[in-house]
Amino acid sequence: MPHHIGIVGCSAEGAALCYRTICVEGAQLLGPHAHPEVTLHTHSFAEYVKHFDGGDWLGVGELMLSSANKVAATGADFLICPDNTIHQALSHVEGRSPLPWMHIAEVVAAQASELGFRRLGLLGTRWLVESDVYPEQLTPRGIEFVRPNIGERKEINRIIMSELVYGVFRHESIAYCRGVIGRMKDEGCDAAILGCTEIPLIMDDSNSPLPTLDSTRLLARAALRRAVLADAAS
Repeated sequence: MPHHIGIVGCSAEGAALCYRTICVEGAQLLGPHAHPEVTLHTHSFAEYVKHFDGGDWLGVGELMLSSANKVAATGADFLICPDNTIHQALSHVEGRSPLPWMHIAEVVAAQASELGFRRLGLLGTRWLVESDVYPEQLTPRGIEFVRPNIGERKEINRIIMSELVYGVFRHESIAYCRGVIGRMKDEGCDAAILGCTEIPLIMDDSNSPLPTLDSTRLLARAALRRAVLADAAS
């Protein structure tokens, strides 16, 4: 049997897209209607946001660890987290985690390197774009990156936290993100990281001025490959 995938969720829309991708695309690797066993746990998103606003990444890590322990108890073999922002707390968690984790930014950076991208625009919450989550994975690969400016960070964060996490998709918000990616293209970027797991719900290669790196689906597909390859090796 393929390995059992454990999902440590944060916001509902991003976790749901990751889960759905695993279940739907599993058939491409395993046959009609087939996918690995999956367990998802998430605390109330309000608990995470409280820690975000307080800059309490140790508190974020404790929530992640609590979810990890619950998921491990169901028999999962490894963990993924379809939320870029809370990867800031992963270093506080891994040493005490009951299971190994896949790192979303590592998956995205590896894909960017494989595709030959050299300068990436980074979209996400303000907490994510101001962090080292992506620089720590991109810089060793020789990949440059461009962050949104201060005003863009504020507006993209508003779009994410006031609209996307609630499943609200507005044409003007899509247009705004297109404009930010267009500016990044003008600054020499050759692709854009959709570094919030909800952004792929409104942006993709069909409406972006640059090729996109969809962090949510890339992580889901990497988890699928890991689960299936583990089965083949056993």
